[in-house]
Amino acid sequence: MQGPLAGLLVADFSRILAGPYASMLLGDLGADVVKVESPGGDDTRTWRPPVRGAESTYYLGVNRNKRSVTLDLKDADDVVLARELAARADIVLENFKPGGLAKFGLDYATVAAKNPRVVYASISGFGSGGGASLPGYDLIVQAMSGLMSLTGDAGGPPYRAGISVFDVMSGLHATIGILAALEHRHRSGEGQHVEVNLLSAALSTMVNQTSAYVAGGVVPHRMGNAHPSLFPYEPLPTADGDLIVTAGNDGQFGRLCQVLGVPELADDPRFAHNQDRTARREELRPLLVERLTTRTRAEWFTDLLAAGVPCGPINTVAEGVAFAESLGLDPVVQVGCGEAAVPSVRNPVGYSATPARYDRPPPGLDEHGDEVRSWLRSPRTSTGPASEEHA
Repeated sequence: MQGPLAGLLVADFSRILAGPYASMLLGDLGADVVKVESPGGDDTRTWRPPVRGAESTYYLGVNRNKRSVTLDLKDADDVVLARELAARADIVLENFKPGGLAKFGLDYATVAAKNPRVVYASISGFGSGGGASLPGYDLIVQAMSGLMSLTGDAGGPPYRAGISVFDVMSGLHATIGILAALEHRHRSGEGQHVEVNLLSAALSTMVNQTSAYVAGGVVPHRMGNAHPSLFPYEPLPTADGDLIVTAGNDGQFGRLCQVLGVPELADDPRFAHNQDRTARREELRPLLVERLTTRTRAEWFTDLLAAGVPCGPINTVAEGVAFAESLGLDPVVQVGCGEAAVPSVRNPVGYSATPARYDRPPPGLDEHGDEVRSWLRSPRTSTGPASEEHA
């Protein structure tokens, strides 16, 4: 079964994470993604350990459903092929420094002059204006956006998130922008330039924390695992370890108190409403902990869930995958067939008519180079990596 983007060609000039994640999502939906790599390959091919065989698992995690071709943009013949690929593409995706592709004739204005229907997506660290020259690494954006000032214990140093959260969010925003631009093209026949930068994605992603400042004039600060606007909404100790316990509204708090055997707390005017509980969290926490430490995490987890109180253990990644499997979510898919198949994490979006595909395992460097170069040197009417009818 073909995906909803079948017949669309993606010329992917991006590398590392934000761009490759976006192009992988497009490939999952049926687009034909041609991954253009420098002779040394995508940087993440060398980001190891961990590995699967000789391949970096980082690279494997964001590069399924693609073909790889090596093009050296310092080589005149390869630049001609790169321009031809961009001229045939429905989507061009790149994350060079702003303006970095202009000298190769691969910038939006030059590409669009020959391919006016192209949807050209650029991902940068700090935009194409005053921040164009700044290096766009996720860790730097976590620091400069303010996220690290929010992460860690109240009295401790700032920490980065456990993943490159803003690279991933920028890839998601780029995918949304590309799909919206494709719909605009469908209606108008016109392509356009889609721009995403990590700093803007970061400020948007921090939602309630950035809103606290821009709408309320409050500068958020590190609170460990506590929530600035809810209590309880954090790990709390039990007899054998911490359990995440949340009460997002007064009803949930009432049910929590019933299960804990202290129903009077829900009627106590000090704690009756969320704003009261949040303001008096230091009074309320020890009262809850006194009850929670009488039983194990597993016992409380079972009883609280049965009562409709959201809670959960703090799992390892392995335990998280296993829990998803226990729910029938099938989080792991095999990409490709036979011995060449590579385990990968399932695309999180379900489609009743056009499910995601998992046809191509992440390609070796220049694995499809001969095929792609031959096609680019052929007349546009020839069959090749992508259908020409949409270009």
